[in-house]
Amino acid sequence: MASSATPLASVAVGAAVRKGAPKPDISTPEALKRTLLAAESIAYPDPAVGAAAGVTFEQALKKLGIAAQMEPKIKRARGGNTAMQMAAKGEVEIGFTFLSEMQEPGLDIVGPLPRETAPPTNLVGFVSAHAKNPAAAKALFAYVASPEAAPIYRQNGMEPAH
Repeated sequence: MASSATPLASVAVGAAVRKGAPKPDISTPEALKRTLLAAESIAYPDPAVGAAAGVTFEQALKKLGIAAQMEPKIKRARGGNTAMQMAAKGEVEIGFTFLSEMQEPGLDIVGPLPRETAPPTNLVGFVSAHAKNPAAAKALFAYVASPEAAPIYRQNGMEPAH
């Protein structure tokens, strides 16, 4: 039900490297571009299987004007967790996915990509038109969008909507 849209949080695509590896500069679009062009290999979730982080990252490569140049260096992973495993094992130099998916031991999180290159993805909850108890679903969304839930979003690499 469109009228039930409840903004919950946003999550940015970020970069991670193997624990102890030098953290590359991704602080500006130009720094990110230099870092990507200098990297030997990168991994990110495959957008062809519906990975939103992968869609955002491929759009960033296009915005930077380096999508074709990067193609030989890219390893598309089945999901953000797999991309992070590849980075943690040193199979790729840098891994990219949503900050909320960077839970793999053996990683150092570099940080979020510049907003102008890769804007955060907004997470919104909706009550299904087929919900058996729409009032309960609305109450759940009210709670998970409340200030009480904000610390949990932050602990998991997301920014609360409110």
